[in-house]
Amino acid sequence: MAVNIDSRLFSTHTCQMALDLLPVASPAACCTPATSTAISEQDAVQLARTLKALADPARLRLLSLIAAQDGAEACVCDLIEPVGLSQPTVSHHLKVLTDAGLITRDKRGVWAYFALVPGALESVTRHLGTHLTSGVS
Repeated sequence: MAVNIDSRLFSTHTCQMALDLLPVASPAACCTPATSTAISEQDAVQLARTLKALADPARLRLLSLIAAQDGAEACVCDLIEPVGLSQPTVSHHLKVLTDAGLITRDKRGVWAYFALVPGALESVTRHLGTHLTSGVS
């Protein structure tokens, strides 16, 4: 035989909870319209890809080494020793930076030369400044 414990123990008790509701704040206080354009989905995907490529100390060093060379161009042979990584690892990092659109690759004989893409880093900075700052100084 099934017994309803609640009805047996609490049949004489009726609990009434006070339902004091908080006042509703002005909808404008939490639902303010955007004052600038948000980043598009396509731009966000590209920016995230670029930032992911930049989020590695070795890749930042490689970019810095390339930028420090005459004409902002360097042979891969000049990049291996300063970063202290093996040639295949350096080549991998350079490929990631190339795929992200930050550097270009030019094959000359047996060596590859890498150069900064003009305006690529400025574009990243511009996107961050445009879409991820409030504009309040």
